[in-house]
Amino acid sequence: MAKLFFSYCHADEALRDRLEVHLSLLKNQGQISTWHDRGIVAGSNVDVAIDENLESADVILLLVSADFIASRYCYSIEMKRALERDADGTARVIPVILEPCDWHTAPFGKLLAVPKDGKAVTTWANQAEAWTDVARQIRKAIEDLGLVQSVAQPTTGGVPSGWGMAQPATKLGQATPVDAGGMHLGQEQPRSSNLRLKKEFTDYDRDKFLHDSFDYMTKFFDASLDELAARNHGIQVRFQRLDAQRFSAVAYREGKSVAECSVRVGGLGGRSPSLSFSYDANASANTSNEFMSVESDTQCMFFEPMGMQSRGGQQNSGLSEQGAAEYFWGLFIDRLQR
Repeated sequence: MAKLFFSYCHADEALRDRLEVHLSLLKNQGQISTWHDRGIVAGSNVDVAIDENLESADVILLLVSADFIASRYCYSIEMKRALERDADGTARVIPVILEPCDWHTAPFGKLLAVPKDGKAVTTWANQAEAWTDVARQIRKAIEDLGLVQSVAQPTTGGVPSGWGMAQPATKLGQATPVDAGGMHLGQEQPRSSNLRLKKEFTDYDRDKFLHDSFDYMTKFFDASLDELAARNHGIQVRFQRLDAQRFSAVAYREGKSVAECSVRVGGLGGRSPSLSFSYDANASANTSNEFMSVESDTQCMFFEPMGMQSRGGQQNSGLSEQGAAEYFWGLFIDRLQR
């Protein structure tokens, strides 16, 4: 069994939890165990616990974000030791890029980062796809290290060895000492990996997610319009922040309006947090061509489009703020691309 160590900043705890969910199959198959500082028991020496688990890890995940890089402990202590162990071949270090930040020139920048192409998890339209890619790359890493366990086959007498459960794998050339009772020395006490509890999101959490996402979308549209005009001759654009909860965008070809839209907070009525999209830059508050609501599962919040403007079905479910911005932008630019 490969032991994974999470080096992360507490500001990214929700993303770390999400990654653990996507590693559940590897855990259930007995291929990995995971450790992070939330597993430290009350009364323990924190520094000693972290050092011991960092030293015993087979795979060290650096959960990279601006907060991670800003953390003295993560960057100067955990990362430094992780790279030393990677260099001497006693552990594999995998940078997991959580959010866009200036990481390429960091000491770990020479390592192959995940998800694919080092594209930050939070910038994927569907974050589940990003986490799935991360989990698959981690599986490949432990296979490469020779730490994959095999499932025992039935004996000639028909009785399965280990009852079909995955058996512990040892590192090449490494003996596994046992005590008089047959227990592996140094082995962690058996415990369940199913310790995650459902998260509850308040009205405040949902409203904050909604307005933070709207602010992100505002900047996204403004910058995308500027780049659209810069790359395409004969295209003029206009972006306008109408008020704290609305903005409009217009694209012109040779001075003629070809595509326009407005986006605003609200649209479902009542307390349901949502974002509305209209093909009219001057749309009234009670009209929209598409809207998406804030939903949540047991671990995170996301956007679900109503689907009034069909754009690929299931791939547009569970959208991050980046995915929501791309979805509305796709509706807007479609008329310009025809």
